[in-house]
Amino acid sequence: MDSEPVKSVRVLSPSGMLGAGWDHATIERGIALGADVISIDAGSTDSGPYYLGSATPKTTAKAVARDLRSLLTAAAGAGIPVIVGSCGTSGTDSGVDWVAGIAAEVMAEEGLSLKVARIYSEQNAAELKEHLDAGRIHPLPPLGQLRAETLESCTRIVGAMGHEPIVQALRAGAQVVLAGRATDTAVAAAYPLMKGMPAGPTWHAAKIVECGGQCTDNPRAGGVLATIDADGFTIEPLDPAVSCTPISVAAHMLYETANPFEMREPDGTLDVRDARYTAVDGRIVRVEGSRFHVADQYTIKLEGARITGYETMSFTAIRDPLILADIDAWADLMRTMITQRVDQTLGLADDEYAFDLRLYGHNAVLDDLEPEIGPPREVGVMLLVNAPDQATATAIAKVANPLMLHLPTPAMDYLPSLAFASSPAEVERGAAYEFVLNHVVDCDDPTSLFRTEIGENTDA
Repeated sequence: MDSEPVKSVRVLSPSGMLGAGWDHATIERGIALGADVISIDAGSTDSGPYYLGSATPKTTAKAVARDLRSLLTAAAGAGIPVIVGSCGTSGTDSGVDWVAGIAAEVMAEEGLSLKVARIYSEQNAAELKEHLDAGRIHPLPPLGQLRAETLESCTRIVGAMGHEPIVQALRAGAQVVLAGRATDTAVAAAYPLMKGMPAGPTWHAAKIVECGGQCTDNPRAGGVLATIDADGFTIEPLDPAVSCTPISVAAHMLYETANPFEMREPDGTLDVRDARYTAVDGRIVRVEGSRFHVADQYTIKLEGARITGYETMSFTAIRDPLILADIDAWADLMRTMITQRVDQTLGLADDEYAFDLRLYGHNAVLDDLEPEIGPPREVGVMLLVNAPDQATATAIAKVANPLMLHLPTPAMDYLPSLAFASSPAEVERGAAYEFVLNHVVDCDDPTSLFRTEIGENTDA
């Protein structure tokens, strides 16, 4: 697929997330503008560890099917590949198979026959322990050295692949690549790198288009087309009414990066310190001067999640002005009373459970950083209990129920009535997870941690 030298490669990025939806007319326009490949991310860690720990997709199957239908029919008509990264939200093996199954149904309904590659990125704890014992796993800040018990405690572990496994699948003839966990940028960089485009402009363009239209002045209106060549790249919105500006494009380097001038990938670091952003016209931006520094050691980032307990939630609302006049004192009293009642009623010590009381409308988001002073007009109180099992978590929430409904301040000579948001007030959330891996593993072969299966219509 990469035997013929090319002068440029056009990457169509329809959105930042498969399942988010878009106007199919924008895809058609991207095809008409000469797109060579369609790339889209399907996952993220943004929504927390649950999706990895439980191997559950964040998106609904109907939304994914709708988007795949738009992409697969357009790509098949144009004879270009489609690349999807981090399938099923977290890139687990079951997430890849889930998207593959939806793709198979769409292709059967549309009469399409496409060669599909599934790239699996889940990792085995026993095999990773061998890497750990050999000194090939290293922590990323702020975590410390990894312990074998941490690997064993994870319900799921994935490795974030770079572009190489995707390129390998494309070279094997895949027309649709459904990848497990991958860096957001690798999904867009793979095809142009395979076609010989320089690493600096390619990785920079991939970073800018990773979220589709977010680099435009109207991110709700569809995706973008990046044209990468030997000297740089251009970004053009797919909706004719939308524009890219030098600021909107440059600003995307601030998104999800610790350093706005650098971004680490498995095989090196993108450096945009000398990048120049120029308006070609009122809609299109040209970028030149991006560089890429190849790393001395190739690394794959590991992500892992484990169960921390089981949660039950209650939510009530306060409009009583006497409580709201000193809501922090009321919250402190609530915490004390819950602890006392749980001890008296259930006989549980402090270290046998945990709970969090969050005051929405007051400081639930910023906590001590909240700049507003003075009493709020109304506050939503969320009680989130975590215990070793669901029954205990719910029992604790039930013990707190009367307090969540009627707890007065010490100065009040009556019982206030607060407002539960639901009946029953206790909502069982099931298992709760936490991320416990923020480490990289040294790899001499960029594809060694991943497994690829290729077949017609997703049949391996």
